Amino acid sequence: MAVSNISRQDNQPVFVLHTYPFKETSLVVELFSRDFGRVAAVAKGARRPRSAMRGMLQSFQPLVAAWSGKNELRNLHSLEWGEGLLLLQGQALMCGFYMNELLLRLLPREDAHEALFDYYAQTLRALSGIQTSSPDTAITLRRFELKMLQEMGYAVPLEHDEDGAPVMPERSYFYIPERGACSLQSETRQQNGVQLSGKTLLDMGRDEYDEVQTRQQSKQLMRMLLGHYLGDKPLHTRQLLIDLQEL
Repeated sequence: MAVSNISRQDNQPVFVLHTYPFKETSLVVELFSRDFGRVAAVAKGARRPRSAMRGMLQSFQPLVAAWSGKNELRNLHSLEWGEGLLLLQGQALMCGFYMNELLLRLLPREDAHEALFDYYAQTLRALSGIQTSSPDTAITLRRFELKMLQEMGYAVPLEHDEDGAPVMPERSYFYIPERGACSLQSETRQQNGVQLSGKTLLDMGRDEYDEVQTRQQSKQLMRMLLGHYLGDKPLHTRQLLIDLQEL
């Protein structure tokens, strides 16, 4: 949804994805809004010690924002706390930063994705309930990665192969970006992809990650797909997560 002709928006549910310095006392705030997607806005004076906004520019907290402007860089007028403040700790906190970096890299500005916004909020709530490292952390990330790609229009077919035939759980496939599951007998070895079982694909389609093989192969699949769409520049937080726990 292009919003270049809209001058002011009030009472918009948002999350802060990232901030960086702007001029001497201000910050540029990258917001993820429900109705307008990713919006960049200047928080004037937010670096001053007595700024009302300074303490509210926190990632992972539901906020309500008001901004105005017709240029790509808006003016942020106010922030208020939304409902249900969240606390992410340890590995869950790193997962939150990873999700934010994914959105910053892949989500175009001013392109609304209401369902993705709601799922992001739901995922943050799930992460806030995870206190220590557990399989639930990795599963939560796999679900978000897949949902994000699907909501943004990237094809991730899981139930049918490249020819439209149903994926068979007992068969092995070679999964290739923008093609999907390919027969191992086809000429696929020269292309970037991963080998996995049909059961893994069907489990992911059903949102079931109980099997160890499904968790392992879904991690390989999502890492390959995200690498394809992100290009040559790696994610900083992904490497940190790999170093910590092979998420």
